[in-house]
Amino acid sequence: MEHNLNTQINQKNFPEVICFGEALLDRLGPLGGDPECDSPVEDCLGGAPANVACALARLGTQAAFIGCLGTDEIGSKFKHLMVSRDVDIQGLQVIGSIPTRIVLVRRDSMGERSFQGFSYEKGNIFADQLLNINDLKESWGLIASKASWLLIGTIPMASTVSAEALLWSVEKAYQSGIKIAIDINWRPTFWDPNSSPDRAPSKSELLIIRPILEKASLIKLAKEEAIWFFATYDPKQISDLLPQKPDIVVTDGAETLRWYVSGFFGEMQPIAPPEIIDTTGAGDAFTAGFLNQLLACPKDSLTLKSINDSVIFAAGCGALVCTGAGAINPQPTKDQVNAFLSELEG
Repeated sequence: MEHNLNTQINQKNFPEVICFGEALLDRLGPLGGDPECDSPVEDCLGGAPANVACALARLGTQAAFIGCLGTDEIGSKFKHLMVSRDVDIQGLQVIGSIPTRIVLVRRDSMGERSFQGFSYEKGNIFADQLLNINDLKESWGLIASKASWLLIGTIPMASTVSAEALLWSVEKAYQSGIKIAIDINWRPTFWDPNSSPDRAPSKSELLIIRPILEKASLIKLAKEEAIWFFATYDPKQISDLLPQKPDIVVTDGAETLRWYVSGFFGEMQPIAPPEIIDTTGAGDAFTAGFLNQLLACPKDSLTLKSINDSVIFAAGCGALVCTGAGAINPQPTKDQVNAFLSELEG
C-alpha cells in the first residue's frame, strides 16, 4: 500500500507553494520519430506539478510536492532530484507494487511535442493514480502551515483515488485561505489511453473538472483549452464566468499571450527561445516563474507594470527551458532569467 517517504526534511523554511499531482517519466522520441520504436530516446523526469515544484525551487521559492511514485528506478531518481533541489517531499508517497508512469512523447522536427500514450511495461495502472487520502491527511499539516498557494492540474481528476485526494486538498486549502492556482493541462490520454492527444474534453469530463475551477484564484490555460472549457479565450470573460473571479493567463504557443490579473488586462508576444531543443515543460516553467513573482508582490500592491513585468519574467523562464531536453534539467535560476531578459533589452 501507499506510504509516505520517511525522509529527513530541513524545516527551517516552510513551503510557500504546494504542488499537487503527477510525477512521471517523459520518454522523448528522436526529432520526427516514434518514441515507442525509434531510437535514440531520451528519458527525462517530468509531470507538470513536479516540474513546477522543481522550477520554483530553482528560482529560490520554497516548494513542496505531493504525489505518488513507484519504488522503481524512476521513483528513486525523483526522490534524489527533489531532495537535491530542496523541494519538501513530506507529502510524497510511494507504492511498491505499481510503477511510476512512463509517457511517450513525440517531437516534430522543430522540437514541438505531443503526448502519444504510455509505456505499459508492468500493467495499465500507475502510481500517480493512487495517491492515498489518509496518508495525505497525516502529512498536510506539516506542509501547509505557511503555504500561500496550492498548484494543481486536472490530471488527478481522471482517476477515482487521486481525485478524492485532490478534492480534499482543494477544500482544505480553500478553507484555510491558501490560494489555488490551476494549470488546466488537459491531457485526454490520461482519461482514456486510446484517445487522440488532441481530443476535446467530453461534457462529463467538464463536469468532473468544474468544481476545482470554481475554487481557483489563478488559472493558466492554453487558447484551445479556453475554448473547450469556457467557449472563449478572452481572459476577462473567463474570469467573469467563475465565482471567485480568478486571475487568468491564456497562452497560445508562439502566438499572443493574454492575461487578466487583479483587474488589469494585458497581452504580449511570447519571448523566442535562443534555440529550441524541446518545448516540454515550457508552460510549467512559465507557471513557476509567474508564481515566484506574485509571491514577491502583495496582491493589493499590484500595478499594470508589475504584472506585465511578472509575465515577462515568466515568459523568460519558459523560453530558457526550451534550450535543453526535458522539463526539469534546463530550468533556469532567477539570475539566469534576469540576465537573459537584460540581453534582450540590450
